[in-house]
Amino acid sequence: MTEVSHGRPPSGSDLLDDRMLELDRYCWSVSGEFRKVGELLDQDPDAIDSYFDLPGVLLYRFFSIPRRYWPQLDVPPQLAPLLGTSLAQAVVWERFSYADPNVLLASPGPALSSDAIHALADPEQTDRWFSRFAAQPDHTFFAVTEPTKGSAATELTTTLRPAPDGDGWLLTGEKYYVGNGARAQVGLVFCRRAPGPWGIEAVLLDASSPGFSAELLPSVGLRGARISRMRFEDVRVPHRDLLGQHLRPTQRGLHGARQVFYRARPGIAAMALGCAQAVCDHLRGQGLRGDRLSAVEDRIAAIRRLNHRTAADIDAGRVDPHRIAAAKAGAARVAEDATLLAAELLGPASLLDDPWLEKVYRDVRAFEFMEGAGNVHLLSVFQGLLKGRFAGGVEAEGVG
Repeated sequence: MTEVSHGRPPSGSDLLDDRMLELDRYCWSVSGEFRKVGELLDQDPDAIDSYFDLPGVLLYRFFSIPRRYWPQLDVPPQLAPLLGTSLAQAVVWERFSYADPNVLLASPGPALSSDAIHALADPEQTDRWFSRFAAQPDHTFFAVTEPTKGSAATELTTTLRPAPDGDGWLLTGEKYYVGNGARAQVGLVFCRRAPGPWGIEAVLLDASSPGFSAELLPSVGLRGARISRMRFEDVRVPHRDLLGQHLRPTQRGLHGARQVFYRARPGIAAMALGCAQAVCDHLRGQGLRGDRLSAVEDRIAAIRRLNHRTAADIDAGRVDPHRIAAAKAGAARVAEDATLLAAELLGPASLLDDPWLEKVYRDVRAFEFMEGAGNVHLLSVFQGLLKGRFAGGVEAEGVG
């Protein structure tokens, strides 16, 4: 299976208006080569360098860059205002991941860090950041997770202390499981400057700084993400690269991390849904039918609708962590279930005979751990149930 099969709106997309449906069709039209590129990235993630000019790669690169920084882009003018919204992210990420999620994750652009910049950066930092990514196809990292602490942001041990000579700060510590950490030219690092939750800070960091090192970690699947380990040995951080200095302590580092996670999780859910839908369509393309396949497709549609609703709510300023968690956990689970069903219905030899199915089988296992592990999200869903956020139970379908 090397071609994207169709561009019809998937079931469960009834919350999308005409412009969002047009965006979905446009993404289908510019992602036709993604599966071929994804096969190459599975062998060598740096192969993306040859595809920076693909329309879909360019759309991803500029998706979260404010339009005032854009050069002349070949994006339909009626769709351009949608880019950067959470709902558009859910649409774009799903359609592109239906083709291959590795292309998204390997592509250049500000990625996750954009939301932290919007939440924490002052005007000079914002302009410097987005001007850079608009001018050149750089990669970035968003470093929170630590080897012994996971993503427990309040327990970070990477430290930021004043430089003895008074010229900026010194960053010391280690980060783990960071996307593009060994490839990116610049990124954000969350660290501790003082005890307590308000002692968390975020800094801009140039990967060329003395004392910075990073290495690629071996990965079974989703290799386009270039999951990495990073070390900081007294890396100097200029005063101007400490984010949030103009904000109150309660609005600084930890606040920025939360904003990123809330906005990123519908995108991760969308990626998992795109892969799950592709597997189901692959099975139907093989002539398979039946209640079990239909049941998985119904779960995909229900979670897609929930994900669209949570994304639209985020755009409207209504952030419900419990619904966000339900969508992300449910999408990761159904993506794995779809691949398990495919291997069962097509037979165990299918993972040897069908390279695309074997690759997506490996790839979807990563979604369980991206932007928070599944058990963390299930705990949030349970808390939401206790609060009555899922009255009727319908919207939590497919999560457990």
